[in-house]
Amino acid sequence: MTKQFEGKVALVTGAASGIGRASALAFAREGAKTVVADVLVEGGEETVRIIKEAGGDALLVRTDVSKAAEVETLIQKIVETYGRLDYAHNNAGIAGADAPTADCTEENWDHTIAINLKGVWLCMKYEIPQMLKQGGGAIVNTASTAGLVGLEGSPAYCASKGGVIQLTRAAALDYAKAGIRVNAVCPGVIRTPMVERLVGTEAEAGLIAMEPIGRMGKPEEVAEAVVWLCSDAASFVTGNAMPVDGGDERGPVNRVAGSRSIGQGTRWETVQSRGVPVFRVRARSSFQRGYYLRQGIAVSGR
Repeated sequence: MTKQFEGKVALVTGAASGIGRASALAFAREGAKTVVADVLVEGGEETVRIIKEAGGDALLVRTDVSKAAEVETLIQKIVETYGRLDYAHNNAGIAGADAPTADCTEENWDHTIAINLKGVWLCMKYEIPQMLKQGGGAIVNTASTAGLVGLEGSPAYCASKGGVIQLTRAAALDYAKAGIRVNAVCPGVIRTPMVERLVGTEAEAGLIAMEPIGRMGKPEEVAEAVVWLCSDAASFVTGNAMPVDGGDERGPVNRVAGSRSIGQGTRWETVQSRGVPVFRVRARSSFQRGYYLRQGIAVSGR
């Protein structure tokens, strides 16, 4: 059976682990020659090894997406090796340091924006001309639900991911008639290395309890959305910021009644404000408080 991306070439940045690795494996499964780009060489090599052991074709190119010269070299290397570029998943990103807006350092702001937002722009800046030469292509950028609804204590991260969404929409309009589709995925709480540090803690229990679907997402579930957005099945989809979040962007309305435990020392309760039910969480950690506020839930002290 012919695979849907047979003869095509896909690029995934930030592919050394997590969503990026899952996306690279998914493209390879569908027959694409897959280029793995990351600053983490060891993890990138492991991704390539997995693809090749499954019978796929993959190439690792060490790339810092915040550096224009390195991104330009990346695209040149892809074309020299495979002759074309059909799909790109611009996924590389960092969480940055947690701090309220006034306490966010200039260094943290610049570093987070450089990788999460400038990096996506640079990738598209060099991907798009190659796709134009070929007559089309598909790009998916990794944003976040934090770019849709905000997150307490993460101004740089929220700004970067909100920027990715708007950049995606602008690029989609710029190149719609040229046969290049540009979309974004907005993951919610996904069990990646960024989140693994919370596994086994009360924060994990709180995050899971707030998910309408009742669990964290898997990197592979985001990867499947990326592959679909690049496929012919999504040929009429462009400029879309697709939440892949188990419903968490929709908030907890109609899921809470009375008072309920959601982790050690953490509870939610329904209170009245001018006769209207308001959800309030008593959260102990800053991570929990930020997550609940992102859902539009009032948070009281530790």
